[in-house]
Amino acid sequence: MSEASVGALRGKAALVTGASSGLGKATAIALAAAGADVALVARSEEDLRSVEAEASDAGGRALSLPTDLVSPEQTFAAVESAVAEFGRLDILVNAAGTDAPGAVADLDVDGWDRTLDVNLRAPFLLSGAVFPHMREAGAGLILNVSSVAGKKGWANAAAYCASKFGLTGLTESLADEGREHGIRACIIYPGAMATNWGAWTPEDRHGESGGEASEFQALPPSQVADFIVWLAAAPPGFVLTEGIVVPVGEGLP
Repeated sequence: MSEASVGALRGKAALVTGASSGLGKATAIALAAAGADVALVARSEEDLRSVEAEASDAGGRALSLPTDLVSPEQTFAAVESAVAEFGRLDILVNAAGTDAPGAVADLDVDGWDRTLDVNLRAPFLLSGAVFPHMREAGAGLILNVSSVAGKKGWANAAAYCASKFGLTGLTESLADEGREHGIRACIIYPGAMATNWGAWTPEDRHGESGGEASEFQALPPSQVADFIVWLAAAPPGFVLTEGIVVPVGEGLP
C-alpha cells in the first residue's frame, strides 16, 4: 500500500464479502490499513477470525460475520450487524465469487444456479441492503468485483461469464440510481490473480489459442486491493464507473 493511503479511510466503515481468502481477504486488510473499520463476510467463521486478527493488526477494527450470501435473511442481518457495530457503512465490496466450469450442453442446473447466486444474486441482495443506509448518509461506494470474463465470453465458462456480464448491468443501474444520493457504484475487471482459486489459468487463457502458458502473468491480490482502496479514498465528486486491472503489457485475452 502507498504511504498516501495510510489513514485515508479513517472514520469510514466497509463491508467486504469473500473476506476469508484471496482478493476479499487482501481487500479487507488493505482497507483496515487505510484506517477503515471492516466487516468481514464469508461462510467460514474460523477463517474469518484469522483475517480479523490480521486486519486488526493492520490498524482497523474488524468484525467477523459468518454469512451464507445466498440467503436474503443472512445478508440483510450481516449489513445490520455491521451498521450496529460501526454506526455507519460507507463502502461495500462484493468480492465473493465461485465458478462451475463446463460446456453449456454438459453444465448441470445446480452448478449454474450456484454460480449466479454467489456472483450476481449476492451483490444484488447486499447492494439493496446497504443502499438505504448510504442514501440516508448522502454518500457511499458500492464496488463490484467482476473479471475479464465479464468483458469476453469463453468456452466452458458460460455460468461464470454470464454472472459477470450480469454484474455489469447491476452496477450500471446502481450507479444511475445512486447518483442523486451521492452513492457511487463501480465495477472492476481484474485479470487472473495469484490466489488459491481462480476461474482462469494459463491453460485457460492461452491453451486453445495456441499461445504459451509461460506468457501468463498473474496479478497479486494486494495490487488489486490497493486499487480498490484508491477508489474508496477518492473524493466524492470523483466518479469511475469501471476499471480493467491487468498486468502491464497484458490486456484482454
